[in-house]
Amino acid sequence: MCIACRKMFDKRSLLRIVRTPDGEVGIDETGKKNGRGAYVCTEEACRVKCAKGLLKKHLNCEIPPEVFEQLKEVGLGKR
Repeated sequence: MCIACRKMFDKRSLLRIVRTPDGEVGIDETGKKNGRGAYVCTEEACRVKCAKGLLKKHLNCEIPPEVFEQLKEVGLGKR
């Protein structure tokens, strides 16, 4: 389920952002990294919601700006 629009999708069609036990935040393209994950669909409106603080709230940590750039690039590539 996408954390922004709350719609159900196939897991492979969602983008997974993960906070590892070491505190690193990044996009998990394999879907197998350890840590707290958040799933986001590729819709632009959902990615914008994540950038406005939803992702920070869900992962309970500061999100580096590079993650939002990667999210934008990967999201555009998966459409």
